[in-house]
Amino acid sequence: METQEKINYDRIANAIEYYKSNFREQPSLEDVAEHVHLSPFHFQRMFKEWAGVTPKQFLGYLTLEHAKEMLKREPGATLFDAAFETGLSGTGRLHDLFIKIEGMTPGEYKNGGEELTIRYNFAESPFGLLLIASTHKGICYLAFADEGRAAALKTLRAGFPNAHYVQEADGFQEQALGIFSRDWSQPGDVKLHLKGTPFQIKVWETLLKVPMGDLTTYSELAQEIRSPRAVRAVGSAVGHNPVAFLIPCHRVIRSDGKIGEYHWGSTRKNAIIGWEATRGVAEGRA
Repeated sequence: METQEKINYDRIANAIEYYKSNFREQPSLEDVAEHVHLSPFHFQRMFKEWAGVTPKQFLGYLTLEHAKEMLKREPGATLFDAAFETGLSGTGRLHDLFIKIEGMTPGEYKNGGEELTIRYNFAESPFGLLLIASTHKGICYLAFADEGRAAALKTLRAGFPNAHYVQEADGFQEQALGIFSRDWSQPGDVKLHLKGTPFQIKVWETLLKVPMGDLTTYSELAQEIRSPRAVRAVGSAVGHNPVAFLIPCHRVIRSDGKIGEYHWGSTRKNAIIGWEATRGVAEGRA
């Protein structure tokens, strides 16, 4: 007689095989739960217990690995080809956020935000605790607070040592955090007020044009800003992005298809890519 543990193992093994065979269709949580005869709630919990990652994360890993293998296997393949082959095509069915970006003036940059009042707050996201901060012009900082609230706030203050800080939420922050729950059929408008060199801001503006569900490379970004030889400088600018998620540095991978570095960890990068891919497909089916 089979034990409950063996039955649960067989269900998860069955789910993993289903994901491997059907990842091009980007099956929903409900689809796979029904396949293994569980409710979505119980399937989500059981899969995380046995596989160590959520079903969305696992689907994201499969999708990304297939894209990487295709890029290695077929030298002439483009990222668009890989996206199409892995079920990530048709991102036009999403409405991208239209994000207005305004660099700080040289004076604001030089004096460390001496005349700025920065409002900050902590907020939960699907990928961990966030520290978000804004000025009178827009969002100036967004980062994962992995090392705790005190350490995250210390890092923020180091970037603007002379600013006046107030722990308070505002409309800019509320609008920005809506990216995790918004109705994607309705475009949003998020304003950013960033501290960076003209080159960095140009790279960040170009990153904003990469649609949710798509991937790009450092060399493609360099081509986009008409500085094809500045791949290393582009990589540095991406790494210094002060606004996590809103400026989607997680959508940048290496030209060989490897996922590459990410300031907040490759596991989180994989999870975000999978989450965006799933939302993109779900929006397209709606």
